Amino acid sequence: MSGTATHRRGVLYVVATPIGNLADMVPRAVETLQTVDLIAAEDTRHSARLLEHFHISTPMLAYHDHSDESQVERLLERLRNGETLALIADAGTPLVSDPGFRLVRGAQAAGVPVVPIPGACALVAALSAVGLPCDRFAFEGFLPAKPGQRRNRLQALAQEPRTLIFYEAPHRVLACLEDMAASFGAGREAAVARELTKTYETIRTGTLAELVAFVGADRDQQRGEIVLLVRGYKREPESLDAEAQRVMEVLLAELSVKQAAALGAEITGTKKKVLYQWALAQGGND
Repeated sequence: MSGTATHRRGVLYVVATPIGNLADMVPRAVETLQTVDLIAAEDTRHSARLLEHFHISTPMLAYHDHSDESQVERLLERLRNGETLALIADAGTPLVSDPGFRLVRGAQAAGVPVVPIPGACALVAALSAVGLPCDRFAFEGFLPAKPGQRRNRLQALAQEPRTLIFYEAPHRVLACLEDMAASFGAGREAAVARELTKTYETIRTGTLAELVAFVGADRDQQRGEIVLLVRGYKREPESLDAEAQRVMEVLLAELSVKQAAALGAEITGTKKKVLYQWALAQGGND
């Protein structure tokens, strides 16, 4: 298998693991975990079940966000000495709201090759299935646990135009949705994706007000692994008075949007940008 641990030495492999359904484990990930010298796992007891399922006997040790610098240095030293190491999280892709940043950063600084073994990622799985715009999106991870800090963060994101993606703990999901409705507006389109790839997978879309009601009425929706997605802010074009609209309609019959906005601004005294945006909203072409 070209480019895997069987053919390279002194490599850190960042290996994605399933987020629920073990059938989502890619063959390359299995072979990599079988052939590296050591696996650094977020929780060795949790990962032991995964390794047992795929008959992987490679030694494991714990590596997580609370690991001290000496642990990071020991792992880097093994890499510098030519050993191969695989980094895994409890589920999904390491470093995406999971441990691993310090180790990857240290490996890069030490000149150790870092090779991704892609696979499951909850935020990508959710985004692919909820029908919100996905050409541009922003992953915010976990919001602050304290209500005041969470609301402040949401207020700062209220006019973010990209689709927003969050992870949230089940015991906070209802309060989080309520804060989102207050910060973004109850009518903002959003989605809840819960227990993805698992037996009780639930994907629900609607307005934030509808999702607050849905989650609040069913305690089962306040359990498991949860991804929240919110449509980005869309600025509505400023309205024009009747006279400005009449002028623009006449001008647009003969001129491009840009030309009509420029001349319309001189005639009506309305800002050119406002006229330009209004014309585009009417279906005009520049």
